[in-house]
Amino acid sequence: MALSKLLLASLLASLLIIQLVHADHQAYQQTQGSLQQIDCSGACAARCRLSSRPNLCRRSCGTCCQRCNCVPPGTAGNQEVCPCYASLTTHGGKRKCP
Repeated sequence: MALSKLLLASLLASLLIIQLVHADHQAYQQTQGSLQQIDCSGACAARCRLSSRPNLCRRSCGTCCQRCNCVPPGTAGNQEVCPCYASLTTHGGKRKCP
């Protein structure tokens, strides 16, 4: 009798754990699906079109865009629109993103 109660309790605990893992996985998939990636190459081409060094500008902008999923509008400034983009710096302490 004690063995059957133990078996039933462990079965119920296992089902509860499986249900919790399944619910957590569904919540994770929903949050990942809602994050839409922007077109970094197009956004950086627009951002760097007036740069004196367009290849360097597009490369650093692309790195920043991949990390932040955001590129400020216009060809310069407006970095308050993307706080992550504005906060990235080089090893020397200079702003990384154009």
